Amino acid sequence: MNVYKYLDILHTAEKLKDTLRHCTTSNRRIESVAEHSWRIALMAMLLKHEFADVDIERIIKMCLIHDMGECFTGDIPTFIKTSNDRKTEDILLYKWIETLPMDIKKDFTALFDEINAQVTKEAKLFKALDKLEALIQHNESPIDTWSENEYELNKTYAFDTVAFSDWLTELRKVILDETIDKIQQEKDWNS
Repeated sequence: MNVYKYLDILHTAEKLKDTLRHCTTSNRRIESVAEHSWRIALMAMLLKHEFADVDIERIIKMCLIHDMGECFTGDIPTFIKTSNDRKTEDILLYKWIETLPMDIKKDFTALFDEINAQVTKEAKLFKALDKLEALIQHNESPIDTWSENEYELNKTYAFDTVAFSDWLTELRKVILDETIDKIQQEKDWNS
């Protein structure tokens, strides 16, 4: 790959540093898509020994690129994102991928196809981490930054996605405990 195309890819990816998500950090700063992707990659790396039968490096790659379509559409929270939004994001993403050098184009296409198919253990683990990270971030953010629907959504979200793994199911239950504690603390504070 020539250095100009390399820089072009990085310049496109840089947009994710300025693409804001629905969540805030514990200090009330709105988080970026890049921050979300980074933490999912860290989450995957930390699971190398828990999931010895999967290709963690492949999952980390999925984590790093999974939201590249948001360079072109911005972030739309999952609870309002429509099938038309997903379709538009995919069209723009694959149009961009077509401009990449052949080896990178093949790598990105294979990763996105695997993510979308949700058949491999790697794709399933990636998807679970993607959803769990959002829940963890909500639990870390001040509760007054939550939208009204998140009080219930954060109690039920992603249980189906983690069902393939006892370890992830246990993690999801602990995250739920943190959510319930956070909501209860708000009630106690307002009483």
